[in-house]
Amino acid sequence: VQLVESGGGLVQPGGSLRLSCAASGFRLLFYDMSWYRQAPGKERELVAGMRSGGAVTAYADSVKGRFTISRDNAKNMLYLQMNSLKPEDTAVYYCNRRLGDYWGQGTQVTVSS
Repeated sequence: VQLVESGGGLVQPGGSLRLSCAASGFRLLFYDMSWYRQAPGKERELVAGMRSGGAVTAYADSVKGRFTISRDNAKNMLYLQMNSLKPEDTAVYYCNRRLGDYWGQGTQVTVSS
């Protein structure tokens, strides 16, 4: 099992980024998947989760209406579309497979002018 995140970077407030998580070693569509983030000095927090059937389970209140979790089963990819980014969204973002508690290495998102 391997999860590899990409798509992070430096963006100005109000901008957008799309994070990607490439899954290998398993079929992503059969598993509950989530995005987490961890800001400096803070605990890791759930950003968005998606059930194996495709239904979105939850978004953190702080990102509702701005972030969208999705996946492409054919490509075995998980995505996080992030719009209207704020400085407080700055964090390392991680992809997670709930069963077995697998994590990627993370991708840094920095929102700053």
